[in-house]
Amino acid sequence: MRRDYLRPTLLAFASIAIGVVGWSGYVTLLPVALAFPVLWSIARTRMIASLVSAGYFLAASRGLPQGVAAFYSSDIWPGFLLWLCASLSFVAVHTVLWTGTAGIRPFRYLLAAVIMAIPPFGITGWAHPVTAAGVLFPGCGWWGLGLMTAGLAGLVTRIWPAVAIALTGFWLWPAAIWTDPKLPEAWHGVDLEIGASLGREAGLQRHRDLIATVRAAAGSGARFVLLPESALGFWTPTVERLWTGAIADNTVTVIAGAAMIDADGYDNVLVGIDRNGGRILYRERMPVPGSMWQPWRSWFGENGGARADFFANPIVFVGASRAAPLICYEQLIIWPILQSMRHDPDAILAVGNGWWTQGTSIVAIQRAATTAWAKLFAKPLVMAFNT
Repeated sequence: MRRDYLRPTLLAFASIAIGVVGWSGYVTLLPVALAFPVLWSIARTRMIASLVSAGYFLAASRGLPQGVAAFYSSDIWPGFLLWLCASLSFVAVHTVLWTGTAGIRPFRYLLAAVIMAIPPFGITGWAHPVTAAGVLFPGCGWWGLGLMTAGLAGLVTRIWPAVAIALTGFWLWPAAIWTDPKLPEAWHGVDLEIGASLGREAGLQRHRDLIATVRAAAGSGARFVLLPESALGFWTPTVERLWTGAIADNTVTVIAGAAMIDADGYDNVLVGIDRNGGRILYRERMPVPGSMWQPWRSWFGENGGARADFFANPIVFVGASRAAPLICYEQLIIWPILQSMRHDPDAILAVGNGWWTQGTSIVAIQRAATTAWAKLFAKPLVMAFNT
């Protein structure tokens, strides 16, 4: 009887450890997440597969309760409930598709991986093991993604030990000589540490401080300066005139986060500003579910919340270059980056406003995941975060 409980208990604890280590925010540790398919495949019952899936996902997303509590200035219980709700799709998909039949298990797992990569389930498709492709196969692009997919299928077969050894070999060599993606020429990403006031405090002095930061970067040779999500607050004609006038004597182009508000809600956007004026470059495809994207409001005839553009504007034009933008939450899920890579951009632009994640590994995980994708497709990467 004790043995009947020992195996499921060990698998559950192992899945938790994998979620914690693999999604600790260190890019070279992302391949640890590849142990999840192995544990899922060796579960003897659907219930055990469910426990393994829950342990892995809850551990990987462990920063959510504390982050939500900080965002809403409340106790931890709303965040705890959201944490559990977010895990339901991951656990449900992997529970339903689990099978004890070895011959069809790889196809079932690959189906689960695809489902968790695209909407609607992909909306909460965090901690996807395929993200590790950039560590194992840097520079291999779509071929590397294909190899990673084949590796995932192999890890749920009876020859998984041999597949694991092969993948470990691919992991150790890149990890030993790891270098971060290069910064595009003439680009500068600005990290800020001004907490919750960014985007909420939109006074003239805040804009002047940001303008001074941009001018300093331009004085050091940058032609393109990236500011974090929400850096400009609300995007209005007045803000556009202020910034256009401030950089009128310069050739610099500023790309910064802002919000565009109308009667129905708002768009979380990136704007581009130069001495000729400003324009909307990018509208976020997938805002944070719950705190930003609230589709249920329309069901009750209410307005508000951020709009999700899902598959719109996968690339933007900045000067003569094409860039793949990723705002905050988009760095944690799969389809936005893959959709952008289909258009072969010249660089990846990643911004975030993670003040609410203090004390968690969320921003570090965002950076690690984005870095892995940039390495996989050999793309220069510019990041700008506020904490």
